[in-house]
Amino acid sequence: MEKFADEALIEVSSGRGGNGCVAFRREKFVPRGGPSGGDGGRGGDVVFIVRRNLRTLAHLRHKQHFKAENGHDGEGRERYGRNGGDVVIPLPPGSVLKDPDSGELIRDFGRDEAAFVFLKGGAGGWGNVHFKSPVNQAPRKALPGRDGESRMLRVELQIMADIGFVGFPNAGKSSLLERFTNARPKIAPYPFTTKIPNLGVLASARDRGDEGGRDIILADIPGLIEGASDGAGLGIRFLKHISRTRALLFLIDLSSDNYLSAFDSLLKELSSFSAELAERRRLIVGTKLDLEGTADRLAELEARHAAETVLGISVFSGAGLAELASRIRLLACDSETAGASVLSGSGERVAESLR
Repeated sequence: MEKFADEALIEVSSGRGGNGCVAFRREKFVPRGGPSGGDGGRGGDVVFIVRRNLRTLAHLRHKQHFKAENGHDGEGRERYGRNGGDVVIPLPPGSVLKDPDSGELIRDFGRDEAAFVFLKGGAGGWGNVHFKSPVNQAPRKALPGRDGESRMLRVELQIMADIGFVGFPNAGKSSLLERFTNARPKIAPYPFTTKIPNLGVLASARDRGDEGGRDIILADIPGLIEGASDGAGLGIRFLKHISRTRALLFLIDLSSDNYLSAFDSLLKELSSFSAELAERRRLIVGTKLDLEGTADRLAELEARHAAETVLGISVFSGAGLAELASRIRLLACDSETAGASVLSGSGERVAESLR
């Protein structure tokens, strides 16, 4: 089974502050040295950071409790206790933190990847040096450190990509991803071969001398079936992963009997899941153009969806792939500005649809 994890329930705890110290100077020729107890150290914080080399939440499945270090106690001679070390929890881009009970969104790392201090450590207690006064010059009072905090969190991952592949099972999504990128998804001639989302990078045009190009991130999610938005099939769990994509590729198997109705069915499922997602910029791609009779079916598909951009490709023969790659780059670049505003609000809408 693939080691993919897109959800995790974890407990996080900040550190307790160190206790203040009760101590007095004990030096030769200083009979009344006065108080010298130092303060306790501050407890460590709980900090989340984004690591771009992470792709899943599998590391949170092996360890569910993260606790920062407690602050050290103060000592005599006004020596302060050392602060406790922070616990730093790495997350992949696109992660969100939620309250597990209410579902409230706490932090969206798809929009803000800065380090996030979630829980502050407890303050250290004062040593008795703070309680000296003209009336009480030998105080035997010190304060204990304050307790840290503990919270349960639900961490969810929404994969971030420029282009998301959408299609019914066995439509050729994984084959196209393998052809365009260095990704090696599982490919087989039967439905539901893909059980986890796969990411790949379409190399930028600068590799061919165009300095203005950039790499394009492609995402292949498991195939959808009718009723997926209501929980049918394997795709419902991963529909959220295309919510952050800037544009969509609808892959239609031209050798299938439902090639004319496939786009409408897929669009209906996306609309049921998220109306905004169904309005995302898109291309329709007819696949398996190398098979007999599919050229005529491609023409029928173009006529059926005259208002859409429809392309035909064959991963086997390579037909249409160069044009599709160019279209993908244009689509990603055209969607970049518009996508910024789209993505800024997609987290809340998708989170609401998943409750």
